[in-house]
This record gives sequence, C-alpha cells and structure tokens, in this order.
Amino acid sequence: MILPIIIYGNPILRKKCTELNSNFSKNKINELIKNMFETLHKVQGIGLAAPQIGKNIRLFVVDTTYFSEKKKINFKEVFINAKILKYHGIESKFNEGCLSIPGFMGYVKRKSFVSIEYYDHNWKKKKKTLKGICSRVVQHEYDHIEGKLFIDYFPFNNKRIIENKLNLIKKSF
Repeated sequence: MILPIIIYGNPILRKKCTELNSNFSKNKINELIKNMFETLHKVQGIGLAAPQIGKNIRLFVVDTTYFSEKKKINFKEVFINAKILKYHGIESKFNEGCLSIPGFMGYVKRKSFVSIEYYDHNWKKKKKTLKGICSRVVQHEYDHIEGKLFIDYFPFNNKRIIENKLNLIKKSF
C-alpha cells in the first residue's frame, strides 16, 4: 500500500522518535516495512523514515536502486532502532533532496563513512560501516528519526534565503 508522505511544516518531522519494543506487533512492523518500500519505489526515492509517513518510531528503509541504476550500487536495508556509533572520513558536499521537502535541493556536508548499529527486518542485531552514497543516505534518514532535516545543515545566510520557498512548500500541502 502506498503511504502518504508527510510534508515540511508538520511537527512530527521535528520530533525525536521512540524505539520499537515488544509492544509493537512483528506482523504490523513487517507490513509497515513492506508499505514503506512500496512507497519509496513509487516515488523513486532512495530512503524513507517513519516520521515521513506520520509514525514517531525509530525505523527507516534504504534502497539505492533508483539512484544507482547506472552505477550498480545496490544497497537495500531496513534499520530498526538504529544508533550511529561514529561519523568518520573526509567531509564532502553533495546535493541532497528530501521527499518531505518536494522540489527543493541543497548542498550538505557529511562525512564519507558512518558506523551504525541497528536491527534488520528479522530483528537481527547488526553493525556496519558504510561509505559513499550508502553512508550519506543512512545519515540523512537517521537525521529524520532524530528530528533533523537536511536544511538544518545549511549556513544561516542560506536558511534566510530559502525561508520563503520553505513557507510556500508548507502552504501548498
């Protein structure tokens, strides 16, 4: 089932999410994960976090297939209760966008590597160090479950410049 995506201005995008625990039905979580991937594929995105679909839980999905069709970097994963252990490597800029801020992109500096601990869709605990686009997407989606948006990385001067455009996005949805 395709899920509606929450748009910039909705307060859930600014809340730190709560962990999933035994109170959550495994079947409901698996159905939600399936729907999140379906939604992600429909909009040709590469990452989707639970707050972007109105759920205040520490869950996000990543699938770089759409981004990397030509580059052959296929990374598909479910991240439950993720915790970033370390950001490292060279910091570089990349032009990012966000499904919750449609039609808007901007350059964000991020480290080239991220080490993360999480549970996968089978509730198997994992630890990985990711690099390149996989690292960047995970950092972006992780920010969502922490209540941050990619525009928060913009310098203050840029934020003032884009304020009108962001207000238009709020009003149009």
